[in-house]
Amino acid sequence: MSYARLRAFNEEIESPEELARDPRGLAALHEWAAVVDGALATVAGIHYNLFLGSLVDDESTERDLVPFHTLSRTGTFLCTERGHGNDAAALETTVTYDRGAQEFILHTPHERAQKYMPNTSPAGGPKSAVVAARLRVDGEDRGVFLFLVPLTDADGTLPGVTVEPLPDRIGSPVDHCVTSFDRVRLPRTALIQGPHGRLLPDGVLHTDVGSQRKRFLHAIGRVTTGKLCMSASTLGGCRAALSIAVRYAHTRRISGPTAGSRIPLAAHRSHVGRLLKSLATAYAMTFLHRSVVDTWVHHEPADRDRVERLVAVAKGWITWNARAITIEARERCGARALFPVNGLAEYPANADGAITAEGDNLAIWCKAGAEMIFGHTPAEPSLRSTAVPQGVNALGDPVFLRDLLAVVEGRWHHRARLNLRSGPSGDSLGRWNNASGAALELVEAHATLLAADAFVAAAGTVPHAPTRSLLRDLCALFLLDALAPRSGELLADGHLTAAQVRAIPDTVDRLTAGLTPHLGVIADAFDVPEEHLGDLPMLTAP
Repeated sequence: MSYARLRAFNEEIESPEELARDPRGLAALHEWAAVVDGALATVAGIHYNLFLGSLVDDESTERDLVPFHTLSRTGTFLCTERGHGNDAAALETTVTYDRGAQEFILHTPHERAQKYMPNTSPAGGPKSAVVAARLRVDGEDRGVFLFLVPLTDADGTLPGVTVEPLPDRIGSPVDHCVTSFDRVRLPRTALIQGPHGRLLPDGVLHTDVGSQRKRFLHAIGRVTTGKLCMSASTLGGCRAALSIAVRYAHTRRISGPTAGSRIPLAAHRSHVGRLLKSLATAYAMTFLHRSVVDTWVHHEPADRDRVERLVAVAKGWITWNARAITIEARERCGARALFPVNGLAEYPANADGAITAEGDNLAIWCKAGAEMIFGHTPAEPSLRSTAVPQGVNALGDPVFLRDLLAVVEGRWHHRARLNLRSGPSGDSLGRWNNASGAALELVEAHATLLAADAFVAAAGTVPHAPTRSLLRDLCALFLLDALAPRSGELLADGHLTAAQVRAIPDTVDRLTAGLTPHLGVIADAFDVPEEHLGDLPMLTAP
């Protein structure tokens, strides 16, 4: 069904190649496809971004892309292996250049090098793959490059290709498989080339990129856009989950406080408060994602490393929060939400997939944290004030709360640097282990601060004063939720008064009470199509 939906989608777009070149379009595709079918988002992202995108980025070789534009052949992407996931740069699949035949020989030398776990089965029709493999010329390892490889036709797998289905997984699975190659011959044009490497017929490799690792990262550069797409898919899922949960809160009626009375779930602040907290975070996630996509689209080459780190930080923060929000939304809808037909059950598992895909969240945050210890300047408080504002009213001011978060970021940055320097001398892993806890806290604080800045900026562009005020209250609710666990240290360091710390729960209650009448409007702004919501039995049954 997901492949049929992919074809239906493909018929509606003007140019698959232009979509592959458009990060905003790819992100939007994932946001909306994931609402209805997480597997559709997966196969579409693999085909348009990782596969077709890798081909259109190669301007050195003329290829017939019509089969991939028309989906007479669907594309997939084979990088990670049984023995190499987040350390894919160490992968062991080989491609040997046969100079005499002007061909490559693709081979899986052992089980650890089997490609794990792309959608390579015959399901959905004939497929081709972009395969990451280690190039060998005259016995010399020249690093990892990408190669275009046909996998299946109408009759099944092609000679030399072995595809073994993996067991079922939860969520919206695709045809996950283990794939291996037995000396499969490829034409010289199969190599996807670029500044990272161009192979001449005589076997001489020309490259503008120094190390093998940098050449590999350049070759798989589409993974960065993939991180934006993974974030977008979970973002679409969590917004849909909240739209369903909010509507259910107004339609599901339960026993009231007096005999025989019936009231909606939404009458209980214990119920609505959790939804509002999740809604506030979902708004922050949305504004952060929009900001990061815009930064990625407009970044300069010299700034690529910093922006790639920004994308990785946002991916971890958004997908982890999306899982928490979809679980919360499912719980707020009780037993009915356990059934996939009601639209909620698969969202948390789909978020699990995104947390692991395109770089496991913890791994990419560790890399970001290590880089930020000495390669990042913490944000300055925008108010630049040295005194704590008097009274508790400041707790409703998003700018004041944002500045407290900047203090938190600065504290963790300072600790991470100290911990790295105080680690065991001459033991790089030991030094990192000593600093890793603080470094990960730094990344968390940094991501939350980025989301706060995006939220405050977005609210500031709204001309309608009542809407702007509502967004500011929603932003304050988001920030108080983030700052409450950190209030003790902010108090100890003089950035909050004792009265302000004590007032945090009351301020949350006040904001929740003020936002409750607008609960439906806040969720409706996600604009989840009525055709989808109206098709869910849970929202129409008594």
